[in-house]
Amino acid sequence: MSTQLTREKFGRKAAPVKILHVGLGNFTRAHQAWYTEHAEDADEWGIAAFTGRRPLMADLLTPQDGLYTLITKEASGNAFEVISSVVAVHPASDFQSFISYFASPELAIVTTTVTEVGYCRRPDGSLDVEDDLVVADLETLRNTEVHDLGSVELSTAPAKVLAGLLARREAGAGALTILPCDNLPDNGSAFHKVVADAAREVDASLIEWMDENVVWATCMVDRITPATSDEDRAEAEQVQGYTDASPVPTEPFSEWVISGQFPAGRPNWESAGAQIVDDVEPYEQRKLWMLNGSHSLMAYAAPILGHETVADAIVDPVVRGWVQSWWEEAGSGLSVEWEDYAKALLERYENPNIRHLLAQIAHDGSQKIPVRIAPTLINQRKQGLMPSSAVKAVAAWMLHLLGNGAPVVDKNAEKVSSKLGSDMVENATAVLDYVAPELNGDSELVNAITAAVEEILSHRK
Repeated sequence: MSTQLTREKFGRKAAPVKILHVGLGNFTRAHQAWYTEHAEDADEWGIAAFTGRRPLMADLLTPQDGLYTLITKEASGNAFEVISSVVAVHPASDFQSFISYFASPELAIVTTTVTEVGYCRRPDGSLDVEDDLVVADLETLRNTEVHDLGSVELSTAPAKVLAGLLARREAGAGALTILPCDNLPDNGSAFHKVVADAAREVDASLIEWMDENVVWATCMVDRITPATSDEDRAEAEQVQGYTDASPVPTEPFSEWVISGQFPAGRPNWESAGAQIVDDVEPYEQRKLWMLNGSHSLMAYAAPILGHETVADAIVDPVVRGWVQSWWEEAGSGLSVEWEDYAKALLERYENPNIRHLLAQIAHDGSQKIPVRIAPTLINQRKQGLMPSSAVKAVAAWMLHLLGNGAPVVDKNAEKVSSKLGSDMVENATAVLDYVAPELNGDSELVNAITAAVEEILSHRK
């Protein structure tokens, strides 16, 4: 008979909370929490994590004292490990605890995984102060005294972090580092921008305090982590002998490249394999373009051909050819080695034990395509080249918005889909104007997109 997964029986003693995480999900638990677990000074660094809008993760993990099983899925079999670095899990609605952590002098680092859409940005990177949720959050903060912040309800990540910083200043709790772990370029500066914009709308005096007390670090994160399945839960129980309500499946590969200062300290993440560098940008670009870019290409094109997962899609010679062509196009614009990285990606994609759903990757394409595909599209066109696979990715996303392949799950999709109709040339023009407005008026590129639409549909099964 299996037993309950608890810290008393299976995990080490809870470390003091020095890290607060916003947006707990599978990726965080396979990546940042794993690195913290394996740091040589892990006993000193506990993570208090808050869920996104749904409280499910808190409901599942709180009875387990924050513990969960990491299932590393290699092609030859699976390995199991209990991760104990997450010492408290709160629903997002527990804002009193959120504010209390921020006000604590023990807190040294705030990490986030809120996805690109969670930054609530305009195309120019500024906070979208016309977004309904942002408007409501800013109004709430304007009308709330600092000592009452724990009782408010906020929906957006910039406003939540702003509330936390207001409370930290009031408490005189000292300096800390905010380290976003999201898949977009220069994520530290990007998140700093939207939080600072929010501060200007609520209390501009906070800007000077932030400049003196908050460091916005940047990082590149990489580990393919699918959603948890019933099979994962059953296998963890069978092999480990305990019940785990939320194990995490992941791949063997993992990479974390970090740049920034940590005035209040940090775990020795490099002892677990993280890289601390002066400039993350070359690594960000390689990952965003090579991995995330090829993921987006497959997510929108491969379901039209009848594929459900990355592993299914990459063994299709047609899809494989598109992906390898994309790597050559994207790689040509990188300043770091990419050929061996591409070979490693191919091996990762072929792993039959990683069931990475294309429909999951396809979420929020309006935020992803401009940062993953557009740079290569622009670079190639500036050289007078026609990048066939970059074009194919744009065409596939257009088909996706028109109802082909994976279902559309994207709150900003209407900004583009509302302009689409039956005329493919007009559709291609509208999509291109959204993805890469710098290329507006490139009729040759528009024609290439419409031709790519026909090519993709010709392989429909």
